[in-house]
Amino acid sequence: MSKKKSGVMERFANWATNATGSSGAFILASLVVVVWALSGPIFHYSETWQLVINTGTTIITFLMVFLIQKAQNKDSRAVHMKLNELIAAMEGASNRMVNIEDLSEHELEQIHKFYVRLSQLAKNEDNLGCTHTIDAANVNHKKKEERTKVNTEQINEHKNRSQQDSTGQS
Repeated sequence: MSKKKSGVMERFANWATNATGSSGAFILASLVVVVWALSGPIFHYSETWQLVINTGTTIITFLMVFLIQKAQNKDSRAVHMKLNELIAAMEGASNRMVNIEDLSEHELEQIHKFYVRLSQLAKNEDNLGCTHTIDAANVNHKKKEERTKVNTEQINEHKNRSQQDSTGQS
């Protein structure tokens, strides 16, 4: 896949994400804290001395929150696209799962309950190769509806015949 030219801010954010997540960044941050602590006696542990580290760490933390969120969003989007590709390519997988992250919390909870039920069904199966998908469940549900409709019709026909027989009609 070709790398598209990205803007200055995008390149800087990517560089900063890589740089701040490195061992060198951790060592540098540790050294800053050690130097600050060692400089305490020189500045007589003054309020200004304390304010320097408090202000510095607050600003860095504030900026890092956005940098971490940007990196997390990008990573999450990439993982979702990879999973979508696997779902789309796999025969028997439910394509309804593609972009499932766009559903509401209520819709996700309904699907979660469905998969909990599938998990329970799978635990009861003797065949380890047996799978259950949403689409298979829908097919099973339609077959069940059709059987129920036929059974209901048969029961109603039987009732009608019984009523006709009891009233002497043929």
